[in-house]
Parts: sequence; C-alpha cells; structure tokens
Amino acid sequence: MEPVTHFLTGACIGRAGFNRKTAYATLAAVLAAEAADLDILWALAGPVEELKHHRGITHTLVAAPVVAGVVVAGVWALDSLIQWRRRRSPAVAHELNQKMKVPTAPPKTPLRWGWLYATALVAALSHLLLDWTNNYGVRPFFPFNPRWYAGSIVFIAEPVLWGVFALALAVPWVLGLADNEIGVRQQRHRGQGWAKFALVAMVGLWGWRWFEHEQGLAMIAKTQVASEPVKRIALEPYPVNPYRWHAILETADFYQTAEVNTSNPDAMDAIVSNPQRDVMWKPTDTPAVEAAKQTLLGQVYLDWGVWAVVRDLGQQPVAGMAPPELPPGRTWTTVGFTDLRFDYELLAAPARLGRSPLGEWVYIVDAHEDAGMAMGGREQH
Repeated sequence: MEPVTHFLTGACIGRAGFNRKTAYATLAAVLAAEAADLDILWALAGPVEELKHHRGITHTLVAAPVVAGVVVAGVWALDSLIQWRRRRSPAVAHELNQKMKVPTAPPKTPLRWGWLYATALVAALSHLLLDWTNNYGVRPFFPFNPRWYAGSIVFIAEPVLWGVFALALAVPWVLGLADNEIGVRQQRHRGQGWAKFALVAMVGLWGWRWFEHEQGLAMIAKTQVASEPVKRIALEPYPVNPYRWHAILETADFYQTAEVNTSNPDAMDAIVSNPQRDVMWKPTDTPAVEAAKQTLLGQVYLDWGVWAVVRDLGQQPVAGMAPPELPPGRTWTTVGFTDLRFDYELLAAPARLGRSPLGEWVYIVDAHEDAGMAMGGREQH
C-alpha cells in the first residue's frame, strides 16, 4: 500500500490500546508501520536496483523484529534527549508544566520498553499484511523462500480506507475540542474505540473484497471467455468499488483481458471482453529477447513479474534514454518488459505491451549485447 495507509494504520494500532500500556506507543507504531519502505532509497542507485530491492529484505518476517528494534532504539534516543533537556532546564520544565496545567491532567502513562517493542512489532507486521493485500506482492519468507505472494484484493491506494481512518482519528480530536470548550477534564487516551473500529472495518473490507475476488474467479472459470483452453487466470482490483475487477487469462497462444462485475453474476454484462480489442498474441522470442532476459534488468523483472511479457520492439527509441551510437555494420533493437497485472484502464495508456506502469526497456546491440536499461523514463547507469 502507499505510505498514507501505512501511517494511518500505525496510528490506529497505537491508539487501539497500546498507548494505555506505555508512553510513545502511537509514535512507535506510526514509525514502525512505514519503516519497511525505507528500501525506496535504493532508487538513488537507479530504477532497476529499486525494483530489485523494493519489498525485499525489509518486507520479511525475518526483518520485522529488527525493524521494531530499530524504531524502539530511535524512541529511546528521543526520550533520552527529552529527559536530558528537562534536567538541564528545570525552570523551563516547571513553567511548561504550569502552562499545560499538569497537576489537573491525568497521570502520565509510564514508559514500558517491553510493551513499546510489542507495539512496534505489531505495526511492522501490519506493513507486510497490508502490502500482501494488493497485487504487487511481498516475499515474507525471504531469504529462505524467494516466492512472491499477493492477495490482489485491494488496490494499492484505497480511498475507502483513508475515509475510515480519517474518521477514526478526527472524531476523538473534535470531541476533545468540545470538552475543552465546556471545561471538561481532558481524557488522555481518547479515541480507543474509534481506533479499534477502524482496524476492524479494514479487516471487514478485506473479507468482503476476498469474497468478491473468489466469486469473480469462479465466474471466469465457468464462462467461456477465451476461444482456447485457459492455462491460468488472475483478477486485479479497482479502488472503491469491490464489485469491479480486471481479469487476465492466459492460453497457449495469447493473453485475453476482461472486465468483471461481481454484483450480479447472472447479468449478461457481468463479464465483458471483446476478442478484437482484448486479445494480445504472445510475442515471438527473438535472439534479442533472449539476450534481454539475461541482463540484470531481465533477471530482476522476470523474478518479480509473474505476468511478465517480453517483446522485441525493433528500433524504437525509449523516452529518457538515447539509442546507442554504433559504427556502420552494427544494429540495435529495443526489448520491452511489461507486467499485465498493471496494464489495465485505471493504470495504463491504451497502447499495450511496453507502455504500462512498471514497464522496462533494454537496448540490445547485435542481438546479444545490452547497451542501456531504463524504467519509467529513468535510465539505469
């Protein structure tokens, strides 16, 4: 999922009860819920390195306890700094206490390191679970098992979840303002019930979407969409609407896509696919394609892209990467990589194969030598 959902999930985890057990619980949960995505720093090394390492070791069950420990260490450093400043400036601390009316406030929650680590660990694990729900996938058992797992039930950005979490965090704040206006004593841990509601609602949405996903697969399986026997099927989510899905079917000779509406499985338009528009014949493996598959980009992409398609595009320049300058007698060609999981209406341009998000390209010289790699208009140096 995108960062907003991870941050909001962490905030609700902290406020769902952990903040009653230890100080800094919400802070630790928010940081741990998003910390795994620090692997995006690999983008500084280029787009291919980013793809290679994104959702890598930081998104594993092995790393989650380490991530939690690093977050707790950061909180310890912050708390040590706060305590040091209070000892250095007792007069300032006393003045702040007077301004904040500390004597009339509820007792401060003690700092319990065991509970703080447990909070951070739960939040770190929530990151893996959230990322599993979309179609990009995670490798939770890496490095022991390199397989990618993807639930494909929730779009990578889900406005419904944003609304639920925003409600859960905003309502207690508004109620707190109202209490302050009428002089009611402030509650230190307001909002626990709303936070629990948001987390339960998220799990409920997952269950609903999983049910619709399975129903969509069953509908495709019993409907003769393709003109040939189908080898495998995938169903990709749209945001907001749990009944709308994008289907991909693979046969021996071609791929075919379809739009699926699970709200009424018996309707005539429950599955819509036009063979003239939605059939993509499998490209031929040329020597340039085979060479491209052996490059760093090819190995990384094929390891991740479970619906990867590789095609020889001929001498087609790639945006953001100049074609190689060659002496007479030598030739170059462009090989494009795309993953059909991300090649549908919401995400991609109408052009098929090589123009979708997360598409990559390689220049191959003389059908065997790579002369440049690019992804999304960014060249890999």
